[in-house]
Amino acid sequence: MTADPTMARIGQGVELHHQQGRREAARELFAQIWDDIGGEQGDPLHVCVLAHSMADVQDDVHQELMWDQRALAAVGLITDERVAQAGVPLSVAGLYPSLHLNLSECYRKLGDLDRAREHLQHARDGLGALGDDEYGQLIRNGLEQVAEQLDAAT
Repeated sequence: MTADPTMARIGQGVELHHQQGRREAARELFAQIWDDIGGEQGDPLHVCVLAHSMADVQDDVHQELMWDQRALAAVGLITDERVAQAGVPLSVAGLYPSLHLNLSECYRKLGDLDRAREHLQHARDGLGALGDDEYGQLIRNGLEQVAEQLDAAT
């Protein structure tokens, strides 16, 4: 399996954001990668992972939602073979809970609680595709937090 250079670059941006707290630098790198892959016309795996990561570095919730919607639209075009080829340790089904979690959080922040609950349910429905590992636990914890916030909002 050969390393996927675009996925490696996206990983660098994620590291800038999560390990170094450099949101603006991450956003700039993600924007450059977006241009390099041809935007939404690029490889669906790159579009999905990049849009999912780009959403996390947005300051405006409407922009965050737009990027999360792009990620969700692209995931349906990805095959398990493509994911494995890129070295991603998940199946395509394993990508959905995180995507729906982020959409649920966006809609919660925007006050659209019905849509937030709908995406929360989609995320929960997909939890079986996640392993009992650090990533799976991260998503499960995120879902619990959003669920608590939604319960408090009613």
